[in-house]
Order: sequence, then C-alpha cells, then structure tokens
Amino acid sequence: MKKTSTRLADGRELIYYDLRDDSVRGAVDRRPLDRTVTTSEIRRDPLLGDSVAIASHRQGRTYHPPADECPLCPSEGDRLSEIPDSSYDVVVFENRFPSLAGDSGRCEVVCFTSDHNASFASLTEEQAGLVLEAWTDRTSELSHLPSVEQVFCFENRGAEIGVTLQHPHGQIYAYPFTTPRTALMLRSVASHKEMTGGENLFDAVLERELADERVVMEGEHWVAFVPYAAHWPYEVHLYPKRRVPDLLGLDEEARTEFPKVYLELLRRFDRIFGENEPPTPYIAAWHQAPFGALEEFDGVVREDFALHLELFTIRRTSGKLKFLAGSESGMNVFINDVPPERAAERLREVASS
Repeated sequence: MKKTSTRLADGRELIYYDLRDDSVRGAVDRRPLDRTVTTSEIRRDPLLGDSVAIASHRQGRTYHPPADECPLCPSEGDRLSEIPDSSYDVVVFENRFPSLAGDSGRCEVVCFTSDHNASFASLTEEQAGLVLEAWTDRTSELSHLPSVEQVFCFENRGAEIGVTLQHPHGQIYAYPFTTPRTALMLRSVASHKEMTGGENLFDAVLERELADERVVMEGEHWVAFVPYAAHWPYEVHLYPKRRVPDLLGLDEEARTEFPKVYLELLRRFDRIFGENEPPTPYIAAWHQAPFGALEEFDGVVREDFALHLELFTIRRTSGKLKFLAGSESGMNVFINDVPPERAAERLREVASS
C-alpha cells in the first residue's frame, strides 16, 4: 500500500491509498473554495448521560446530486470534484459538512472505489483489503488527536438508510467521548468480569454462538453469526476469533482472510430477499475499544474489549422496512419480527455463487 497525503483548496486533508507503490498523486484541487466553517458543538444530556452533536451547518450539504455531478467521482476535465485526480483506488478526506469538528472531534469520508456504479460487495478481495488498510491507518492516526477518544468506521448503504450520495463510500467518526453503545458494552463487561472472577464477556458470547445454530459463516480466523437477541430483522456480527481491541490488533492472517469472508457476507445480504429485489440497504459498523481512560468501568482495560463488525438491514421482508416506532424510539426496546434462528438459516441458504 502507498499512502499520499495532500490538501484540498479549502485546507481539508485528503489521502490517497494506492495498491501500486509507483502511483504518483500530484493533482491540485482547482476549485475556488473558501475555508470550511463549521459550528459543531457537543451538548450532554443530564438525564440520559449521553451526548448530542449540534451541527446546523449540515443543512446545506450535498443532497442526491445527479450521477454526472457526483462529488466522490474523480475529477475529469472541467468537472471538478472532491478528488482532484482523474482516478484512484481508495481515498479518505475530511468531510466538508462534518457532524464533528475541531475540539468536538473529526469526520472523514472513505471512498471505496472510483467506480460510481460499484458497491462494496462488487470489490475484488485486493480492493477490499486496501479499504481495511485505510480503516486501520485512519484509526491509528485519529487516535493520536488530543480531541479524540473513540474511532468509528462505518458504511451506510441505500436511500432507505438516508444515504444522500450514491457513490460507494463510508465514513469515519472520531468522537471526543466514549459513545453510549460502547459504554453499555463496557459496563456489561465489567459486571461479568466481577461476577465470574475474571471471565471475559465477549469470549463467553463468542463461545456460545459458535456452539449454536445461528452461525452464518466461519473461516479459520473469522466467524459471522446472527446474535441470540438480534435487534434487527437481519443482523450479523462478524468477529475475529482471536480477541483484539481494535483494527490495529489484527494479525496478518486475520487481515488476509477478512476480504473473502466480508465480501461473501455482503453478497449474501444482497440475496436475502430474492434475485429480483433491489440491493439490500444496510449499515455496517465497526466497534472498537475507546482510546481514552476507562476508569468509570471498574476493572476493565482496553484489551477486554473485542473488535467486531455489526451488519444489519432495516428491510424486514420484500418491499417492507422495519421502522423504529414507539417502543424502539421512545423506550429503546426493540421488537424483532424475524426470529434470529430463521435469519441465520436464510443467510446460509443464499450462499453467493
């Protein structure tokens, strides 16, 4: 992998990740852009104990542009985009309309390929491996920023999810706090560790799932399963078999196997509802240990956390979406219409050819 860092016309950082070591990235951003101005602010809810990002400047962000005006495609002739070069393998750049900025963290966009009509599932294993390297590198770099406590790499796919740019891409949020979902996991880990005299909860969960009927795929270094208490109609958790706290901890064997396993999983997701259905909308979310202090979670260290990816769709059946209504949105109590065992069975049935 070759990494080349440059700056866009408004001062934002852009980084090329290339498969070839001889790639030259000297293109200059020719757009007449003013410096980016953001108003991101973090406010803490005293009752729930969580944090909310207030980012009014995002109201003006790009919204469903036509394909020939896509800001994530390479620049070509007089059509100038966020990527100055005429081609690329993987690109990461600071979001022009970030939810988090400055002392409130940082937001980045990850473009998986220059092909506007592709998807992550259509990438080659080599391309998917390069995306993994980019995620890992950004996790490392962002973790050293003084305002960052947790790094979250994710992909939103599909208009049903709320995606406003159709080019295959994901995002990275670098939070200045430990996110509420991660905090819940850490509290559960701390409680289990105390009650069992030191047993790791993630290890216990993985051991249970490996022995059950909800395993979807298993490789030498990775396992994918539908969790016992899945919140979403089709939800799969992908774990490395050797517990590590973050992407940086993956060994070479796990990195090598990941593209094959993950691409197969995504292709199965696209086949859940039949060959003639539109692509399955999904969210793919990497859960990593925070880089900040963990004193509030008694007896827990970073190495107690288990890196994993959670992949789920809001489509519950053909042509129907799972909406978060009163119980889910009002009380955070999910109601799942699809038994996890049936979801796992279906994902085994649709092994991609």
